[in-house]
This record gives sequence, C-alpha cells and structure tokens, in this order.
Amino acid sequence: MTPAYSSRELLIATIADLLDGVRHVAVGASSPIPAAGAMLLRARNEANGRDDVRISILGSQQHNFFTNGGVELFDCAAQGRIDAFFLGGGQIDGQANINLLGTGSYPRNDVRWPGCFGSAFLYFLVPRVILFREEHTRRVLVDKVDFVSAAGMTKGVVRRGGPYALLTNRALFSFDRTRGRFVLRSLHRRSTAAEVRANTGFDYDSPADPPPTPGPDAATLAVLRGRVTQELAETYSQFAAMLLGERDAQQT
Repeated sequence: MTPAYSSRELLIATIADLLDGVRHVAVGASSPIPAAGAMLLRARNEANGRDDVRISILGSQQHNFFTNGGVELFDCAAQGRIDAFFLGGGQIDGQANINLLGTGSYPRNDVRWPGCFGSAFLYFLVPRVILFREEHTRRVLVDKVDFVSAAGMTKGVVRRGGPYALLTNRALFSFDRTRGRFVLRSLHRRSTAAEVRANTGFDYDSPADPPPTPGPDAATLAVLRGRVTQELAETYSQFAAMLLGERDAQQT
C-alpha cells in the first residue's frame, strides 16, 4: 500500500532523485523545498554508506561551508566545484529563460521583483541547474519572458552550466539542450496531461501517455519527517513546522 504523503513531500523526494549522483549542492537562502531535497539525498546516501554529498545553504550556520556568502559561492562555481543549484523566476519560458526583474517593458516595469543576484553567472557555470517554482500557471510559465535575467541557452557560446529540469506543483519536465525545449517527464498525483498543457504558456514535447511522478516510499518519508525536518528547522523553522503539521495530518 502506498503511504500517504503531501504535495510538498512529493516535491522534496523528486528533488532528491534529480540530485542523485551530485557531490556538491548549493541552495539559496529562501529555498526550503530544494534544501530539504538536498538534505534527503545526503541522508539517503549516508544510509547506504556513502558520505559524498556536500550541501551549502546560504544563510545556514550548520549546513554552509562558506564564510563570505555569495562571494565564495560564485568563486566556487567558477572553479567547477558546484554540481547543482536551483533557480526560480517570476516568469520562465520555453527556452528556459528566467525573469527575476519584473513584468512589462524595462525600465518602466509594471511590477518589479527583487532582481538577479548572480543568477545569470551561476546559470552559465553550474552543470545541473534545476528550475523550481511551485506555481504552475500561464502567469509564470510564459511563451517569452518580458526580461531575460538569466538565459537558458546561448547559441555559439560554450557554457558548462544550463537547465537540467523544471519542477512545479503539477509536473516534472526535463530540458533537451540539443533542441532547446522542455520535455514533459511525469505528472504529479491528481494532475492530468490536459491540465498541464492548459496551464503552460509555452509549447513542449510530451510522450503520448506521461507516467506519474513516483511518490516517496515509507522509508523515504520516515527520513524526511525525522532527520530532514529536524535539520531544516535550523534555517527554515516555519517551513519545518509546516511539514510537521502536514505529517500529523497525514497520520490521522
């Protein structure tokens, strides 16, 4: 029997699977779900006798090897010593471009967002960049971003980094760098191919019958609801409390 799990627990488990094989994962200061996925990967590997995953969570005291914030992060990425990173955006288009600046025509934007803080730099250098955004709507997933804060593809430019996958609250996409477009990889529980297509503003490739995104098994949930939630509390106390509340709801 498949154990009960929340939508956030599915996302965390999916991220851990996407990170399989990496050695150094860096996570931004406001990314609790990606951080939980990285912690789950580390715990899973250690349970299998492998102490080979390093996590750098900006803003954390316990899970951050950097002492000078973004400066060391960028330097480490430039040296090829970060294997995976996460980027989001107010807008993401079908070529994996992201917009972190705002909507409308720059510089007179209708809405302004915080900005890039090195996203374009990291996008070029980190081999496995996972685009993560919980909201899956045409407002976020657009045909063409209003402003390119970080480019997914750059013709004629050699780059080590680039888009690897796109994960939302409806589905998981991989990115075909040869063709420069997304491919629907799986559908989350209670999502349909028609709903995903209707809520995506860009075109993408898809198998005739997309498979379901695998849910976490009982062993994974035990680690996530135990060790991972405890580790998250140091940096993301409110999110950890939310996970605990969801856990209790699933168990009643």
